[in-house]
Amino acid sequence: MSGLYLSRGLFPGEFLRPTVQFILDCQKDSGEIPWFEGGYTDPWDHVESAMGLSIGGELAAAHKAYRWLAGNQLDDGSWWASYRGEEIDNGSRRETNFVAYIATGVWHHYLISKDDAFLREMWPMVDKAVGFVLSLQGEHGEIDWAVDKHGKAKGDALVTGCSSIYKSLECAHNIAVTLGAEREEWLEARKRLGNALRNKPERFDRTWESKSRYSMDWFYPVLAGVYTGKEARARIAARWDEFVEEGLGCRCEKQEPWVTIAESCELVMALLAAGEHARAVEVYSWLHQWRYKDGSYWTGYQMVEDLLWPDERPTWTTGAILLAADALTEHTAASHLFREVRLLETEAGDKRERRIRAD
Repeated sequence: MSGLYLSRGLFPGEFLRPTVQFILDCQKDSGEIPWFEGGYTDPWDHVESAMGLSIGGELAAAHKAYRWLAGNQLDDGSWWASYRGEEIDNGSRRETNFVAYIATGVWHHYLISKDDAFLREMWPMVDKAVGFVLSLQGEHGEIDWAVDKHGKAKGDALVTGCSSIYKSLECAHNIAVTLGAEREEWLEARKRLGNALRNKPERFDRTWESKSRYSMDWFYPVLAGVYTGKEARARIAARWDEFVEEGLGCRCEKQEPWVTIAESCELVMALLAAGEHARAVEVYSWLHQWRYKDGSYWTGYQMVEDLLWPDERPTWTTGAILLAADALTEHTAASHLFREVRLLETEAGDKRERRIRAD
């Protein structure tokens, strides 16, 4: 199917119900959400899938997903790169943007559920995770992308990864304020990170070839709120023709003839954040030709060989489909999360949300 045009207030619940069910069917009894049945689980994509469950109204299942993460958190606040059940699948590194993303997921779930007990339960996990991430912030503001199996920093930073962390720090701050447990240093760290992303390009890709060939380096700083308004629109316009294939979606890499559905969904939300609503609606309308009969979505489409590749339908791609639909239709109370920056005030005032006592 293609040509699904969404607008505010018209969330296609019946159409996307099998999509939500696909994630549920892949979720294990423990709460873990692997990429697909028999696949491994990484912390970032696990959270992306859990957010899809929250949007779909499966709040208990989403809560269980976050509890699974809490149960596997290491003493320093981090997680390994991937797991299979309770076993470590990839113990070679721990990635900072993976670790930080838990704050985005927890805040997203709270916005939808309004579950005060959930937020209190997850606070220690979020607090420790952010502590780990910020321990790897350099003097120039960038945050190292990972540590190795011995805990040694890898010594470089990624634009996409740091942009994701920038959004996660916004969410972590809002969690802290809502709980009355402010962490003023988190806002300062976020400010320094934003400055590095905007003004210190030399602090990224220092030890490898530039990652600017990837579309995420192009639009993620817009998706995360590093650039807003005119700057965001200018950034989108500058490389649109390099990455966007009319009627198909967004390329993963500019030189590869491959559009990917998850990146296309994230581009949809970045377009909304930049005020490019019509383009966002149009891009999203292209993506349902890549839908499978059970409501899941293929990873991507290889244009030269005219084939779906790889032969995978990941849960996190499904989560991205749901996130983009929510952002377009404003279906849930979390629909604004990737469309705009909202930092709660740290001083008492009319605009501040009520506190929840942190037990």
